[in-house]
Amino acid sequence: MQRPGCEATALQRPDPCLIVIFGGSGDLTRRKLIPALHSLYLQGGLPERFAILGCARTAMNDEGFRQLLIDQGSGDRPSDQWTGFASRLHYLSLSYDDNGFATLADALDKLDDTYDLAGNILFDLAVPPSLYPVIGELLGKSGLAGEEKGWRRIVVEKPFGHDLASAQDLNRILHRWFREEQIFRIDHYLAKETVQNLLIFRFANAIFEPVWNRRYIAQVGIVATETLGVEKRAGYYDRSGVLRDMFQNHLMQLLVLTGMEPPYRLIPDAVQDEKVKVIRSLRPFTCEHGSSIILGQYGPGRSQGEPVPGYRQEKGVHPDSRTPTFGLMRLFVDNWRWQDVPFFLISGKRLQHKRTRIVIQFKEVPHHLFRDLAASPVLGNRLVIEAFPEESIRLTFQTKNPGPRLCLRPMTMEFTYREHFRAAPLDAYARVLLDCMLGDHMLFWRQDGIEAAWSFLTPILRECEPGSRSCPPLYPYPSGSWGPDIISETVQSFAA
Repeated sequence: MQRPGCEATALQRPDPCLIVIFGGSGDLTRRKLIPALHSLYLQGGLPERFAILGCARTAMNDEGFRQLLIDQGSGDRPSDQWTGFASRLHYLSLSYDDNGFATLADALDKLDDTYDLAGNILFDLAVPPSLYPVIGELLGKSGLAGEEKGWRRIVVEKPFGHDLASAQDLNRILHRWFREEQIFRIDHYLAKETVQNLLIFRFANAIFEPVWNRRYIAQVGIVATETLGVEKRAGYYDRSGVLRDMFQNHLMQLLVLTGMEPPYRLIPDAVQDEKVKVIRSLRPFTCEHGSSIILGQYGPGRSQGEPVPGYRQEKGVHPDSRTPTFGLMRLFVDNWRWQDVPFFLISGKRLQHKRTRIVIQFKEVPHHLFRDLAASPVLGNRLVIEAFPEESIRLTFQTKNPGPRLCLRPMTMEFTYREHFRAAPLDAYARVLLDCMLGDHMLFWRQDGIEAAWSFLTPILRECEPGSRSCPPLYPYPSGSWGPDIISETVQSFAA
């Protein structure tokens, strides 16, 4: 039985606001942002009074912008539902300089008057990372960051910097004009239902938390694998690689949610405090301390039954590129709860299957009472919290096989969202955009968390740079496999 106010369809409506998307003509806007906002519109999650302004250098008018979104599949084909939403879509051709932002300020005033939006504005930076500090500075200098009339919030997509120094520089620029409460650093992985459910699973059920520690858990696997290659992101990816693209943000966030202590209350600052403690407890990354890293790069092969090129044959990639597309890191959290429990962080492109999951492998029983009765070794219990391909939670345990003989077999008890909840959950981007409009920071990185993550990862990135004396080998692997041969069995144990 659901508690009052917990109905799946009940969304809290934000205050009236104007949503400004920089990079309005770009791929992220078409594929993610507009579909997410349209979904919120259909489910009653947008304010009763709202408008959306796309901004980019591309010359276009309002009608051209709306047609572009339909042509690219961002909205349903024209219908009453799409038409009502599209009437709130506007576009401004914008140069990223003082004159351009003076024009933007005038456009914002007109839209605010037209729709009666109380001066509330959400700025979304769906642009290349090099423009984050430029736009942040221009918003401040033009007076658009000030909250004299209504609230002003800025949404920054990943990557937030490319190392510790650049992240600190970006934070300094944004904090020159925006308070921390105004800044929302997006990581849409945190808005997936199963990821959010992890805290509920751990802290609202008395049977799991007592065994969530080094006494009972043998190892933890955190997996985010993809079947796709770099697609249209080669220009960005060849400068970033898998460590910057996935480990610093997505995998690190899943690590801290798995490893954190219970907050004193379920409020953003209390949750963020516990997340930061986990990152600061990470053991210094050296082989002498048990940590390790394996890097790989996909070559030609077959993906989903079709022949595909290797990474170096992708358009926009240097033919001698040493950029890793696969990474496996073995980490340790040095604290009372997790001492000496290995955490395996795994991510890669062009692998056999797309998976996003957290695997908790419990220890085997201390005395093998059934060693002579089991056809195979009696393995420890296994808990899999999966966000893709199916949002689910699965617990594997040993049972007796039916029949006169005492034979053991593993069975799985599972919970899947699709079986128990009829209403479709909000898309991850829809959820984070809704929380931005509501001013809820629970799902977002805080400044100290970002900088703590980069503090840990930056020395590893330096060691992995081509030419570094300690640079690890870059192992090739065929597309459609489970990664480099040297580590494929470990990957399969968590991802297959």
